[in-house]
Amino acid sequence: MQLSNKKLDWDQFLQIRQEVLNSWPTGQEVDLEEAVAYQSRIPAYRRFAEKLEQAKKEGITLAQPRAGVALVHEHIELLRYLQDEGGADLLPTTIDSYTRQNRYQEAQSGIEESRSVGRSMLNGFPAVNHGVAACREVVESVKVPVQVRHGTPDARLLTEITLAGGFTAYEGGGISYNIPYAKDVPLERSIRDWQYVDRLVGYYEERGISINREPFGPLTGTLVPPCISHSVAIIEALLAAEQGVKSLTLGYGQCGNLTQDVAAVRSLEELAEEYLGRFGYHDVVITTVFHQWMGGFPQDESKAFGVISWGAATAAMAKATKVIVKTPHEAMGIPTKEANAAGIRATKQVLNMLKDQPLVEFKELQSEKELIKAETRAILEKLLEFGDGDIALGTVRGFQAGIIDVPFAPSRYNAGRLLPARDYQGAVRLLDFGNLPFGEEIKEVHREKIKQRGKAEGRDPSFQMVIDDIYAIGKGMLVGKPR
Repeated sequence: MQLSNKKLDWDQFLQIRQEVLNSWPTGQEVDLEEAVAYQSRIPAYRRFAEKLEQAKKEGITLAQPRAGVALVHEHIELLRYLQDEGGADLLPTTIDSYTRQNRYQEAQSGIEESRSVGRSMLNGFPAVNHGVAACREVVESVKVPVQVRHGTPDARLLTEITLAGGFTAYEGGGISYNIPYAKDVPLERSIRDWQYVDRLVGYYEERGISINREPFGPLTGTLVPPCISHSVAIIEALLAAEQGVKSLTLGYGQCGNLTQDVAAVRSLEELAEEYLGRFGYHDVVITTVFHQWMGGFPQDESKAFGVISWGAATAAMAKATKVIVKTPHEAMGIPTKEANAAGIRATKQVLNMLKDQPLVEFKELQSEKELIKAETRAILEKLLEFGDGDIALGTVRGFQAGIIDVPFAPSRYNAGRLLPARDYQGAVRLLDFGNLPFGEEIKEVHREKIKQRGKAEGRDPSFQMVIDDIYAIGKGMLVGKPR
């Protein structure tokens, strides 16, 4: 059957569901009607969608870390610490790498090893193995909403267990949790699997339970031009909305140039409203998330706080609904709970100082917004053309043709021809357009900006600029200028 952006037939969904729930013993713990009843009893202050909607109305930015360890009580202790000592407005449960690959047996071994050595031997929380009751223990242990964050191409069982377990927000999508994360997963398969996820969320919505959905904005987190991450976010928004999702948080990863980053966040929300409205999804609430710098960090803790604070300032000025917070231990690996809390406190200090200081529109900001919109529309319109009006089909065909292309992604279903580099002011531009469907006017902007940098640095634009830019922030700069 050809892939299409059509709401899954409920009987077809139930047929697939039996196979999903039977794939690991804890799947048998899920009773959908009981899960709906449980979700309906969760108070508003612990519901993700409600808190985001309120923040959007008030024009404030909420702070959310990443965090997850192997064992239930240790994970609870970690979340409580980030809530009480860090002041997190929203909390995560980051899922371990084995679960992300549906390798539940190895996750189980990690749980057992963690118990025997007395510390987490997994890089996250194995929610599938712990099951529904343990998930409920986690979400009931804190006073703020908790989201599932992961990186799973096939997240169907994880969704069933965590939604039944009382989580009120769920991250990911069929593109954003495949192309940047996996090498050999066909895009058609991951989009189908995520249609299942969104159909399940849509069912909860039909029963009056709002579950927030968040496509993963930063993608590879390495010099991703706004038009690429925007295109993926809007595709995944359209796919989710068709299945009945009503609360969507669309994301963007910090590139580092203030004008470009603010323009990106603002244009993302405007474009999402435009495309969702065009296809008739008028009852979806759109909020935004800004991810602090996702690339290499300085090893020096004080310098790392500088990077974190710059991300917080940009999020506040862009009026993102929430910001995903990094830690001063980013360059060293998994942070301590103390370092994680310190990153949140630094972020909250900046957010509070800037919450009443909007960045007013100025000529360069408006120009950047219009450029991002023109680029994103060029990609989306070509994908719709490729799919004969169907965005799901057009996306699969478009990735094959390189019409949409994620820089530095491992997937063999991604063309990998796009080559980004910074301009002299640090905004991300394109050295090589690959097969992106841009007109000459757009291309000329990129060429001119890169040329200006080359002239200022006394070198020809080349791949060396890209390498220099990837390592620049870790070395204390934004643009990788030759010393």
